[in-house]
Amino acid sequence: MVLYFYLIVGLGILLIGGKFLVDGASSLALRFGVSPGLIGLTVVAFGTSAPELLVSINAALKGSSDLALGNVIGSNISNISLILGISAIVYPIAVHPSVLKLDYLVMLVCSLLFFLVSLNGTISSLEGAIFFLLLIGVNLYFILKLRGDPNDVDVTEVVSQPLWKGFSLLILGIIGLYFGSEILVNNAVTISQTFGVSERVIGVTIVAIGTSLPELVTSLIAAIDKKTDLAVGNILGSNIFNILSIIGLTSLIQPIQVSEAFIRKDFVWMLGLSLVLFPALKSKHGIVRWEGGVLLTLYSLYVYSIL
Repeated sequence: MVLYFYLIVGLGILLIGGKFLVDGASSLALRFGVSPGLIGLTVVAFGTSAPELLVSINAALKGSSDLALGNVIGSNISNISLILGISAIVYPIAVHPSVLKLDYLVMLVCSLLFFLVSLNGTISSLEGAIFFLLLIGVNLYFILKLRGDPNDVDVTEVVSQPLWKGFSLLILGIIGLYFGSEILVNNAVTISQTFGVSERVIGVTIVAIGTSLPELVTSLIAAIDKKTDLAVGNILGSNIFNILSIIGLTSLIQPIQVSEAFIRKDFVWMLGLSLVLFPALKSKHGIVRWEGGVLLTLYSLYVYSIL
């Protein structure tokens, strides 16, 4: 029980650190004249993925590649099925036409590329560099798109704060992310060793769901407030960022070893769920409640299949 308590403590510190990082960096960016919309596409997008990033880098450096890889694949699976499923059940999700033409297509291509570079059992530093360059390209496109049509992207509400407070939150956020990831990774590895559960399973379930909590909370609040028009774009954007940023940076620092179980099972589920999402996105009604139920059921089947 103590191990699980420390796991939750580590996760809590990680999420609080991520929140402080986003608030501090967003406030500083606003003070230096960066537009709220651009902050949403860059600082906030990076900040909300910071827990996954720190956990994966930390795990890879400790030789726990299964935990690092499972964190990303599990987060993408839970984003598509668990988070969108629950949100759609609470309130049907509207889908903007541009989501299917851009966000979904980019996510699908990135997911396929992620799978292909993993087939040889290792994601190398060179492949990580390619992913990171693709990340820069995608962000540049969105920045140019924002400048061309500021009404076509999400504009994030950013609170302006004194410089000292912005810097303090930023520093506290970085410290929280570091120690939170240390506690989370160390205890996740210990749990897997103590109870005979593989690091892969711990990574794609407990760690992945835990680090995806910011996306889950955001999507649920949007569903309750009936403001779901940007929910799908944000989820798909998170999946793109997870692959290009987290896998890219982690493999740049330390090549990631890919076990056969990921190829045979987890990648198949990630790609399969991405394809299942297509008809719902294409429908003029968006993702309705019964489709949310299907997505949630599929997630339950996935978890059952790996335990």
